[in-house]
Amino acid sequence: MRSPPVLAQVPLFTGLAEAELEALASSLRRRSYAKGEVIFHQEDPGSACYIVETGRVKIVAASADGKQVVLALLGPGDLFGEMALLDGEPRSADAVVVEACQLLTLQRDDFLAFLRSNCDASLKLMAALARRLRRTDEFLQDAVFLDVSGRLAKALLDLGEGQGQKMPDGSLVTPRLTQGELAALVGATRESINKWLGYYRDRGLVRYEGGRVTIRKPQELRRYIY
Repeated sequence: MRSPPVLAQVPLFTGLAEAELEALASSLRRRSYAKGEVIFHQEDPGSACYIVETGRVKIVAASADGKQVVLALLGPGDLFGEMALLDGEPRSADAVVVEACQLLTLQRDDFLAFLRSNCDASLKLMAALARRLRRTDEFLQDAVFLDVSGRLAKALLDLGEGQGQKMPDGSLVTPRLTQGELAALVGATRESINKWLGYYRDRGLVRYEGGRVTIRKPQELRRYIY
């Protein structure tokens, strides 16, 4: 496989020479997944990591009684599944396709060999894991200090700014998500998400159509976080 353009978007691989990218690409395998397909389950052994080339993936943890929380929403250029390769432990969550996608897979031995031969990439990986830990800390603080309206406002703004589209009028459009997925993302019920989306809509802050939220007044919505 020739070096896919998406590799240049992966922070772990930035700064690599073209020859290094080509060598890495020779170890990659491409696979397509349909919407709703499970890439791996929690407690599965970890044999490979994945790079999102197209589409979107969610990382989901579930309790014994079936309650779910979305830990991350991933798009093109995002790497996932690497933790189990580093510590040899089972998968800590499910990975599920949100939008039909193409993934690039890198087997554990190839991934570890790459890290051993590239100190800079190892440092970047540590930085990425540190950022993930910070996000986890932030998520826990939000669960304690913010109510549902604040957590929803923050999640919508993060989605709009990180994975959405910024329109010429300054509004933000989030990726397509169901209210159930939004509920799992902020740790709330679907009913409460419906209630607060209606509240924001009635005040002219958002519009919800076709699974996408248009944030019409981002600065005003941000006030609900504090």
